[in-house]
Amino acid sequence: MDYEKELYSYIESRKEEVYDISDKVWEYAEPRFQEYKSAKLEADFLEANGFKVTRGLCGEDTAYLAEFGSGHPVVAMLGEYDALSGLSQEADVAEKKPIVEGEQGHGCGHNLLGAGPIASALAVKDYMERHGTKGTLRVYGCPAEENAGGKEFLARDGAFDDVDICMSWHPGTTNFAVDSGCLANFRKFYTFHGLSSHAAGAPHLGRSALDAVELMDVGVNYLREHMIDEARIHYAITNTGGTAPNVVQSEAQVLYAIRAPKVTDVMELAERVDNCAKGAALMTGTEVDIKHVAAYSDYVANDVIKEVVKKHMQELLPLDYTEEEVAYAQKFHEAITELDKINLKKVAEREAGKDWAKLVDMPLWNFYQKNPGKQTGSNDAGAVSYKCPFVFFFTVTSASGTPGHSWQNVAQGKGPVAHKGMLFAAKVMAATCVDFFEDPELVKAAKDEWNEVVGPDGYPDPLPKGSKPEIW
Repeated sequence: MDYEKELYSYIESRKEEVYDISDKVWEYAEPRFQEYKSAKLEADFLEANGFKVTRGLCGEDTAYLAEFGSGHPVVAMLGEYDALSGLSQEADVAEKKPIVEGEQGHGCGHNLLGAGPIASALAVKDYMERHGTKGTLRVYGCPAEENAGGKEFLARDGAFDDVDICMSWHPGTTNFAVDSGCLANFRKFYTFHGLSSHAAGAPHLGRSALDAVELMDVGVNYLREHMIDEARIHYAITNTGGTAPNVVQSEAQVLYAIRAPKVTDVMELAERVDNCAKGAALMTGTEVDIKHVAAYSDYVANDVIKEVVKKHMQELLPLDYTEEEVAYAQKFHEAITELDKINLKKVAEREAGKDWAKLVDMPLWNFYQKNPGKQTGSNDAGAVSYKCPFVFFFTVTSASGTPGHSWQNVAQGKGPVAHKGMLFAAKVMAATCVDFFEDPELVKAAKDEWNEVVGPDGYPDPLPKGSKPEIW
């Protein structure tokens, strides 16, 4: 416990600096692959604190790598800093109140996610210097998790090939280390090209791209009956071809997210979605261009690392919330929608059974969640888990019931609960780093498990050949 107290004390001593970094990234609120100020802020800070920093990785201008030490083991932490479109929101206000309507906001807490590993790295570097600890400590700044799968490009191009142990965390409403899961995910644009004509005077001369989009969507809706239960398909029409109903639309576009438990499942399902698009083009006399812009691998948890993370989380819980922090959470807990309350009840029933009511009324879940259920979202950290032993975990940074990707999440992103949850995550990661630096057998056990679970096939590389990180 002495080394843990040492790390935790150091993190506490630097917390105001880390809060400042997180809050500034919250204010920058930069979208995917455009996080220039956020990445520079973090990289500059780490460089000023004695880390060797490489800026720009694998074609991603806003990625960075900060290193301290040399040799093995290589123990790494991942951070993120991209915001979500359309979620501009004033801080600390328990009602929807955009700062600038339609602009970005940190609805997934990536301002916190990126700052947490920095706090850990400061403490672990200090520990390594004072104790002569051998090995390499790394922090990866990872852009474009939302919608573009930035880590997938980093993994494909070898950024994690020499990493022995890797970890990350995520802001949330509960505390737990994540089991294997998270759905693999492809993002694909389907752009239809037709012929324009006057919809009343010469409709027979037109070939409607919008008709093709609609027919594709109908076809995919019928496909849902004939895919595995765990799969998910969502879409957004990104171009309707204009606003004039008396013109046959010559171009229209739809963006699809195709999810399933394994990358191989998604590959098979995506081919069937492609066929729906091709069939729609054939029916309407149009042509379709298919562009695969992002991929997310499924996530393979390393149980050896997970148990170490879980141990430190449980030792630190419950957190010492002040009355003011509980009151802060309460006002946001009361601001969730009726649908969010229904979902919260389901989560509470899974966790507490007949005693679910007391959890529903609790504004902060200040305990380790034993029954979190399957993670049905997607996370580009899955790619990293196929490259090296990896685990990620959630900590409480917002009031219970707060939905992800919401204005409520943005509003709490600079608040005291968010700061405390980030510091909690930093302490867990710091202690876990030291455990693996100090115990070669623990590193071996994690790598042995990873080799067995991932198997000889290794990384599935779901990205199309020749694809590059891009803004779309």
